[in-house]
Amino acid sequence: MDVPLLEALKRPALYKQSEAAFWDDPYISNQMLKAHLDPECDAASRNLSFIERSAAWIREVLDPRLYPTLLDIGCGPGLYAERFARSGYQVTGIDCSRRSIGYALASAQANKLDITYRYQNYLHLTEPQSYDVCTLIYCDYGALSVKDRATVMRNVFACLKPGAMFLFDVFTKQKLETFKEGQTWQLCEGNGFWRSSRYLEITAYSRYSDSVSLRHITIATDTETTPYYIWDTYFDEAMITEEAKSVGFMVCGLYGDVTGEPLTEGSETMAVLLKKASELTSTRDFS
Repeated sequence: MDVPLLEALKRPALYKQSEAAFWDDPYISNQMLKAHLDPECDAASRNLSFIERSAAWIREVLDPRLYPTLLDIGCGPGLYAERFARSGYQVTGIDCSRRSIGYALASAQANKLDITYRYQNYLHLTEPQSYDVCTLIYCDYGALSVKDRATVMRNVFACLKPGAMFLFDVFTKQKLETFKEGQTWQLCEGNGFWRSSRYLEITAYSRYSDSVSLRHITIATDTETTPYYIWDTYFDEAMITEEAKSVGFMVCGLYGDVTGEPLTEGSETMAVLLKKASELTSTRDFS
């Protein structure tokens, strides 16, 4: 897309979405895949050591003999999904990046793993009572607007069997305490994350409330200017419990991360384990 530079730099309304879907851009999605697959990098997925510990803890807490069918939403290139499959789950992974799903399919085939992958946006998930476990990992839940979070909660609730479990993670308000507002710029001469050609990257870091921040990235080349909006919502126990209970989930556990570390006042992430304990109680958006 192309918009005037000064228009692209304007502070957007709360939760305004990027018009350019960078996760499916032919160039950017390849850069994201490289970040996913870097074992030392936390930029797109967590580092390999963390993923290994996390997958092992999830298997311990949610025994695949008791919870055999698992849906991994926002699965990326299948880093967790493959480990889940090797642990004994029947795994389905969905992601909105065509490139990530393509890689995941090829990797599963090469490793002779029976995993179902679909190129799909989990905001459009419709599979009534099909799974025993659903996972949404890497704090993706907090990147969504209030309306979209309600949609995800309802969709996941609907696709889970009675008594099934939903595990996801979010940033805590403690992490927001370290967020610094400001602006930066840099000139990339080529082969950067956002473009293969030369570009200027202008980033504004803004707080919108005591629970929301924005990383507003504007990319300007010789031929086009494109803004990208990356939102984060930060939660405390009361906020996440209210959103979960509003659709009928029961909170079974709160942890410091998805390796099962204890949740403390200093934790910058919070892993949330929910149980589908009743019928859907509300079809309204969160207030």
